[in-house]
Amino acid sequence: MKLTRGHCLCGTIRYEFEGKPDWVAYCHCESCRRHTSSAAASMLGVKVTAFRYLEGTPGAYESSPGVWRYFCPKCGSPMAYTNEEKWPGEVHLYLGTLEDPAAFVPTAHVHTGEQLPWFDLHDDLPRFEKLGRGQKPIRHGPKKG
Repeated sequence: MKLTRGHCLCGTIRYEFEGKPDWVAYCHCESCRRHTSSAAASMLGVKVTAFRYLEGTPGAYESSPGVWRYFCPKCGSPMAYTNEEKWPGEVHLYLGTLEDPAAFVPTAHVHTGEQLPWFDLHDDLPRFEKLGRGQKPIRHGPKKG
């Protein structure tokens, strides 16, 4: 089974996961924007059972009840996100932490209801108002005009 590895900026926190991710997407929610200090976050979701930390122990911050955001306590790199209510058994990893972030290409945009008005990627991917699972996209591609 294929192993994918990742790490923080300074290398203190290292992880790996087995197999393919369940999904890869851009997230436009305010929480992810604040956690990454960026206009959108690119993330992937993997099963907790396929994921493991190899080195270091990430710091953790409970941003709301049951929602945890993980980071390197040395360099501050955001590493992961978990939410047992909405995403049980899954860990969400930031693509920028992967050793090869080009290996997984986003296939959708989620939480576009919170998207910054001045930021829109010019791709033809589906856009979801909130989460993509079981929902119909509100459109494909960027806003027109």
